[in-house]
Amino acid sequence: MHATKAKKKTRSVVVNLRMKEEQQLLIDRAAKVTGKNRSEFLLDAATKTAQEALLDQTLFIATPEQWKAFNEALDAPPKVIPSLKKLLSRKSRWDQ
Repeated sequence: MHATKAKKKTRSVVVNLRMKEEQQLLIDRAAKVTGKNRSEFLLDAATKTAQEALLDQTLFIATPEQWKAFNEALDAPPKVIPSLKKLLSRKSRWDQ
């Protein structure tokens, strides 16, 4: 049996963008510091933004009982967590 190499997936769609020179310079700098070329950087950034936009559109379905319990939980006073209360009452180091 011969070992076979997995086929390399190639990109088949080209997208052209027009942008201001300042935007291109900013993107190129960011791409360089992340070790990517402009196309890789833009594709990663666009993919992440698309995923976030779609995740923001998630639909939750609840029975009337579940909806009531959910609203009761939202309307209930917050639980006091002593360690969190102590942490949040301290001044930040930069405010001292």
